Amino acid sequence: MQGTKSGQAAVDFYRYPPVGGDDWRYTYQTAVVRTLEMQMLSPAALLDMANSENFGSATALLASTEYALPQTSGGNGFAVMENILADRRTQLRQLFSILCIDKPIVKLFKTREDFANMRLAVRRVLMEKPLGTDYSTEGNVSPELFKEVFEEENYELFDDYMQQAVEQAVLAYYQKKDIRHVDYAIDRIQAEYNLRRARQLKSIFLLGLFRIQIDLTNIRTMLRLKFTESEQRNVFLDGGYIELERLRYGLDVGYEAIATHFFATPYYHLVESGVNYLASDKSFLRLEQQCQEYLTGFLKSTVQITAGPQPIIAYLLNKENEIRTVRLILTAKKNSLDTKLILDRLVA
Repeated sequence: MQGTKSGQAAVDFYRYPPVGGDDWRYTYQTAVVRTLEMQMLSPAALLDMANSENFGSATALLASTEYALPQTSGGNGFAVMENILADRRTQLRQLFSILCIDKPIVKLFKTREDFANMRLAVRRVLMEKPLGTDYSTEGNVSPELFKEVFEEENYELFDDYMQQAVEQAVLAYYQKKDIRHVDYAIDRIQAEYNLRRARQLKSIFLLGLFRIQIDLTNIRTMLRLKFTESEQRNVFLDGGYIELERLRYGLDVGYEAIATHFFATPYYHLVESGVNYLASDKSFLRLEQQCQEYLTGFLKSTVQITAGPQPIIAYLLNKENEIRTVRLILTAKKNSLDTKLILDRLVA
């Protein structure tokens, strides 16, 4: 970070942080994902889906892809497509586990499901609902262990960072009696864990990725708090590139002044576009689109890497986003949403 005339910190890169150097252990694996990237849906294909007349015509455009809907699906087309998308995501993550030589990185990305499962379990406990076993099976912790831990309140069966997340989430809830603080607490522990592991792994790329994700989460939080006129000020995540005072300042000024305050950051255009759309349309669609576009841009900057884990991780995240985008479009078509809303979420 570098100082500015105003005394605030400025990000010391123009658009994206560095992605690190080559790791020649990954020569074959990088070649594999470069080939797979060429098979991904093009932006034009996604736009054609968004502009299609209905769910049927949208799925027809997928006929020659890995998301093709079987002719036998009949009237259960959407349910069948949901299963196809879930299967593709599972296969993608299995491939990632195979291609990523450094298994600590695989474990790190599996913790995303562990934290998601924890949010669900903690919410159910606090709301006095049945724990169930419908947790994701793609994390490091099995659904059965989740159920056992929470039924017996034996949190020592979890790793330290998981124990800490449960304790902080429960404490945060009872301090405010607001279920949203469960998410804030778990988000904070997850962000801290990600940054710590990135440093332990000595990964410049992962550290940049996680700091960007923290910034994007904080920008979303800032605008959601402002839109709802919330008094919350201490729910931002530490560790990003953007200092917290800049975010808190955004809560106290008019919408027209927010973007200017982010001019010295790589997020200026993202904030400007998101704020303008929020002010005019009362919607976060453009903000979400801009956040995803920025993250995708950073992931695509790994094209400069000839061999390394960076392209493997980038492919995982970009492909997951493709699957989410296909689901988003098809869900919108199934529910006959205005095409403009879909396009506002997909393109700037």
